[in-house]
Amino acid sequence: MVMKQLHPGAKWQFRVNGFFGMLFLFIFFGIWGSVAIGGFLVALFGNGVILPFILFLIFIFIIFLVLIEVFARLSYKFWKYDFTQDQLRIEKGIIWKKYSNIPYQRIQNVDITRGIIARMLGFSSVNIQTAGYSMPVNSRGYAMHSEGYIPAVSMQEAEQIREFIMKKITKRSGQGL
Repeated sequence: MVMKQLHPGAKWQFRVNGFFGMLFLFIFFGIWGSVAIGGFLVALFGNGVILPFILFLIFIFIIFLVLIEVFARLSYKFWKYDFTQDQLRIEKGIIWKKYSNIPYQRIQNVDITRGIIARMLGFSSVNIQTAGYSMPVNSRGYAMHSEGYIPAVSMQEAEQIREFIMKKITKRSGQGL
């Protein structure tokens, strides 16, 4: 069975997420590393080492940008989903693969969200909330993603997914939610 690919705009969402993750690493390790290495080189060679050191930091930043692009492309390539007769199947992960099967009986609600990047690129994120799933919370106290999170589908497909699942839920309960 052929699984569906995300909207191509998902690459930009993965790039932005990767950039902020890498920026944190670059700042944390870059500041401490540059202070340590820069201080050592200045002590050894005097002030003539400042330009090569700045060029080295620029080189490291370019390496981070390349890693972000590789991360975005691989994340896009390996994130797939499929709606079967009985369940939603999701595959994701670059190094560590995660395979999720979400039976329609456990689904309680479907939310469609469109952040600023999504609106600019014409896609939506679908959050499929399930019974019995303890949603992770980030450091600011906001819920992260639902168990059935699909980060980027076209706006039309997001509406079709919601209608399809809501029909499955309605059939199950017999009278709607």
